[in-house]
Amino acid sequence: MSLLTIVLISAACLLAAYFSYGPVLARLLKLRDDVPTPAVTMRDDVDYAPIDSKFLLSQHFSAIAAAGPIVGPILAGITFGWLPALLWILCGSILIGGVHDMTALTASIRHKARSIAEVVRDHMSRRSYLLFLSFVWLALVYIIVAFTDVTATSFLGELTLDDGSVATAADAAAEQAASAPLPQKITGGGIATSSLLYLALPIIMGLLLKFTRLTVNWATVIFVPLVGLAIWVGQYFPFDIAQIWNLSPASAQKAWNVALVIYCVIASVLPMWLLLQPRGHLGGYFLYVALAGGMLGLILGGQEIQYPAFRDWTVNVKGKDVSLFAMLFITIACGACSGFHSIIASGTTSKQLRKETDARLIGYGSMLLEAMVAIVSLCCVMMLVDGDPNLKKGPNFLYARGIGEFLRVIKISPSFGVAFGLMAFTTFVYDTLDVCTRLGRYILQELTGLHGQAGRWLATALTAGVPLIFLIWQPVDADGKVVERWRIFWDLFGASNQLLAALTLLGVTVWLYNTYRAKWVFFVTGLPCVFMYTMSMWALVNIVWPLLATLRDANFDTSGPFGNPVPWVALVLATLGLLILAEAVRVVTGGIGGPPRSETSNIAVPTA
Repeated sequence: MSLLTIVLISAACLLAAYFSYGPVLARLLKLRDDVPTPAVTMRDDVDYAPIDSKFLLSQHFSAIAAAGPIVGPILAGITFGWLPALLWILCGSILIGGVHDMTALTASIRHKARSIAEVVRDHMSRRSYLLFLSFVWLALVYIIVAFTDVTATSFLGELTLDDGSVATAADAAAEQAASAPLPQKITGGGIATSSLLYLALPIIMGLLLKFTRLTVNWATVIFVPLVGLAIWVGQYFPFDIAQIWNLSPASAQKAWNVALVIYCVIASVLPMWLLLQPRGHLGGYFLYVALAGGMLGLILGGQEIQYPAFRDWTVNVKGKDVSLFAMLFITIACGACSGFHSIIASGTTSKQLRKETDARLIGYGSMLLEAMVAIVSLCCVMMLVDGDPNLKKGPNFLYARGIGEFLRVIKISPSFGVAFGLMAFTTFVYDTLDVCTRLGRYILQELTGLHGQAGRWLATALTAGVPLIFLIWQPVDADGKVVERWRIFWDLFGASNQLLAALTLLGVTVWLYNTYRAKWVFFVTGLPCVFMYTMSMWALVNIVWPLLATLRDANFDTSGPFGNPVPWVALVLATLGLLILAEAVRVVTGGIGGPPRSETSNIAVPTA
């Protein structure tokens, strides 16, 4: 079977869902254009700023996507086979992830663009609110840890293109004949240079949009090609800190981690017009190009599926048995369902939504777009034979290799294609890192009451400082070999992210039932909540189990699970998840009461 067949079937399923289930959700939620959104009524052009839906879609899409729809599908596809991964991406995004995103966004705009945690407070209890905020903040910390570390790996080492991994002899000859051929080795330092140039472009664009008569459309025409130029130029002027400062790979990765955290701190306190909005706009278009290029290469390339469709229900990975249930559903988070999306939707997107009906495009539509990104990423595995040495490389390089193969079909040089793929990967992550830090700052300010300029900087420093502790920590395996931090934290990120999705669906279900008193609520959001809660708690128990066994045996060896922070954090997250569930049960069974319907209707639902 060809990759094209899978891609076309998947695209048809996602399109059918958008034009069928999407309108159903819009009707159930009673989305209307004549009700002003908080972005309009509370406009301050700092945090609240209404923008056109096509621009907000680019920004929201680039913020929610991150590395998740690339890393997760690649890891899951390699481990379990491509078919389980594909089915979860399609079913999850249509029935769970899209519903989660759209209802979370709607809940926020019906509550003055406040966070999903505040919706929980309004409809459950203050205790639920504090527990939820604590959980969200911890989840954001580990999103920052996982994505920062995996991005730093893109700035190190090199990927040789003349080893048969991407380029063919004809490709090499074509590049040699070109007037300015790119190097046949794609260096991490070159990607770092391109990334720095990419970060400078939206700042320039934001300043021009703010202080000149440059329109958004003309800015798009000018700056999107400049992103491509930045990719091309980067390989000629590599910023290789390992070579410049004579650092070991591990030390260089730590240095990049520190630099990325500093970037998060600065970017998260800048006005939205200066970086977040123009960078999200540019990043969105760049990622559309990456998605379109991959799709075009799949359509014209004629590649056949070579990787096994299904490997086994339990697979041994580096000496450890990994079960499809529940690890598949937490390995692929972004791309199928992601709790992080609710934080973006209720943290920044809801403050920019111009009209209620845009929630269908921004909430449901962007989730389905992300599913296509995940499917293209999965195709990068499907085209390889089992045992291919490329499968041992990191997901970022495997993705870049696949994009290089896809773009080669349309006569784009493999070297540029691979560099383009790596830049697409880091672009996804950049948009998420500073948004996570900004949202972490919001949460700490809500929890502590830290306001004003000093409180703003303190809350930001704390949100970035905790991840920095884990990013400086250097884990090693039983043989004393260095282990990449993102691999250690990926399962924890996935489990916490999916539990956050379950808790968001739980809060949304309580809100919807308090508002509508309708049975459809339990089918539309209730059943997805139960599924996500079961899978995520199952996964967290798997992570915590070695620690519990260690405590039971009174084995406090710091080189084992007792000295590993991951099981401890998983234990805290699981406890918070159970406590929030207990609060929801008390609300539903009448132990405590949410606000009566007459009170919520003023802030939640316009009359029909």
